[in-house]
Amino acid sequence: MAEKKSVRSEEAAKKYRELAEKVRVYNEAYEAAEPLVSDYEYDMLMQELKKMEKEDPSLAGESSPTQTVGAPVKRQAGITVTHNVPMLSIQDVFEKEEVLSWARDVRSLHPDARFCVEQKIDGLSMTLRYEGGSLVLAETRGDGFVGEDVTLNARVIPDVPEKIEGIPGYLEVRGEAYMKLADFERTNRTQEMEGKRAFANPRNCAAGTLRQLDPEMTRERGLSFFIFNVQDGANELMASHHAGLARLAEAGFAIVPLVLCETDDEIISAIDAIGEMRGNLEYDIDGAVVKIDQTDYRNDFPAGSKYSAGHIAYKYPPEEKETVIRDIEISIGMTGRVNPTAVFDPVKLCGTTVSRATLHNQDFINSLHIGIGDTVCVYKSGEIIPKIKYSIPEKRPAGTVDFQFPTVCPVCGGPIVQIPGMVDMKCINPNCPAQLERHLIHFVGRDAMDIKGFGKENVLTLVREGLLHDIGDIYSLKDHRDLMIEKKLVGLAKSTDKLLASIEKSKENEPWRLLSGLAIDNVGSTSARTIMNYFGSFAKLMASGKEDLLRVPDIGEITADAINEFFHAEENRELIMRLGTAGLKLETDSGSRTDELAGRTYAVTGDVNHFRNRNELISFIEQRGGKCAGSVSKKTYALINNDSTSQSSKNKKARALGVPIITEEEFLLPFK
Repeated sequence: MAEKKSVRSEEAAKKYRELAEKVRVYNEAYEAAEPLVSDYEYDMLMQELKKMEKEDPSLAGESSPTQTVGAPVKRQAGITVTHNVPMLSIQDVFEKEEVLSWARDVRSLHPDARFCVEQKIDGLSMTLRYEGGSLVLAETRGDGFVGEDVTLNARVIPDVPEKIEGIPGYLEVRGEAYMKLADFERTNRTQEMEGKRAFANPRNCAAGTLRQLDPEMTRERGLSFFIFNVQDGANELMASHHAGLARLAEAGFAIVPLVLCETDDEIISAIDAIGEMRGNLEYDIDGAVVKIDQTDYRNDFPAGSKYSAGHIAYKYPPEEKETVIRDIEISIGMTGRVNPTAVFDPVKLCGTTVSRATLHNQDFINSLHIGIGDTVCVYKSGEIIPKIKYSIPEKRPAGTVDFQFPTVCPVCGGPIVQIPGMVDMKCINPNCPAQLERHLIHFVGRDAMDIKGFGKENVLTLVREGLLHDIGDIYSLKDHRDLMIEKKLVGLAKSTDKLLASIEKSKENEPWRLLSGLAIDNVGSTSARTIMNYFGSFAKLMASGKEDLLRVPDIGEITADAINEFFHAEENRELIMRLGTAGLKLETDSGSRTDELAGRTYAVTGDVNHFRNRNELISFIEQRGGKCAGSVSKKTYALINNDSTSQSSKNKKARALGVPIITEEEFLLPFK
């Protein structure tokens, strides 16, 4: 019996460790402004972790995600600062009754307690320090105890006063740096025009903007700031939360909207009112915060080492709304894949208006029984991507049927067939114009030839002007310079010359980028690099057979077949020769290849300082005979990470396996 209990305990401990590691990974991604899951999904995992710790307290420790705040600061991003007052989190609850239960506990000790209910702004926490009425420091939260100095960036935020009148002595206030939806959309338009990756949501954009090394970039993108707490200052500011914030508003600060409440009904009414307005605000919120107004009472209600005392946050469930599908559009991807998109009556979700969502494939449509005229429930996956959750059969109009894919391409009229062994459908006409546009957009993008400034709009304009018929035409655009300037196809002379220079520069790219840009099924940037490292040249790759391709690490039958099919088409072989004639590199520079790192496999994570990006560092390693893996294992020679103290999953795995963690400087030392 004891043995069975031991087995169950070990299974529970294993499940706990796996869940805790998953939460840590998601938290680090969130703090790095690259979330992997929605806030709601993260919150549910955290709740499950807390439940397991409550049932078995021996599972929890100081390193548990329930006991830590944020993520360690990356030192290379700026100067670190130790907080005068810890910047802790607020405990989340998901039922209104939990809020009321907490409020009743407060009243049981302090019957005269009042409560402030305020919007929980979805941004990045920042504290400001003032001395003698002047701003002296702005700091991010970091791990709650050590943050990052972002004073120069804070100074260009309009809501952050440089000077304040009438508040002498020392003042420390905490608030949320956030991005208004209009500024977010404007920034993403700029990103797209410059050929850069768009931000996933306003919170990510605000976090990335506040951490910019150039304050002018912060000014251009536009950040806003709400004060939500007085951390330290004169007694007149500290005694009452709402009175202190009102005094700061008089001094010129932007204060988070709040309501002062006394009864349970008033608290719930305020929470509901915030919930109803969240779709109409000019910024995102992700909950309502309830705080004890009398700050002296707060320390009587501690919530653990991770959470500040005297506060609780109610998190709203993900928004879901009903809407009616008015049309289903068919588009063709760069490989010919047929992509169905539902067009529905616009609805507002998580602060933005959405009217379209992918329907994936025919199997998805059949499983949800979706047709034009159907009423469906729409939500945002990860609070970013609009998705259809289900259809409502009782609201289906008479005569409506499940949508069926067309048998011919709506763009070129070519046949549409099902891809063998897959649910996807494909237009098999290689000259389909829709495929061309998407292929070109991919080719000039960062995962392929990475031609700076060659955005989507440039591609579409040049295709429609008849200057681009395939990817080879990109390298003939210099012959049309005068026409491009005359018609202002990509702007004035300066913009045109800048783009043409970027195109010329791309000829120096390693051959794997060209292979990635060809848009062969299942050949992305990682596999393209592996393939070119194996063959060394396009000549050898094009002369290879299926058996040769299967010898390449991580290349399976489906990928081998796709590569074989591509290079057996005469028009594709001619295209490669044409690109070579234009000056693109078709052969890995064997003269620069050495073997000093032969037999070593590295893993790379985090930001890099001596290279433009991690891809360049990986290429540096491979040029010297080494290999790079996407994960840490017993075979890993070393993990390269400039933040050796990071609690990332790769760092932890490296420590557990005894794999050395080295910085770029340490890695590059033998090459200097």
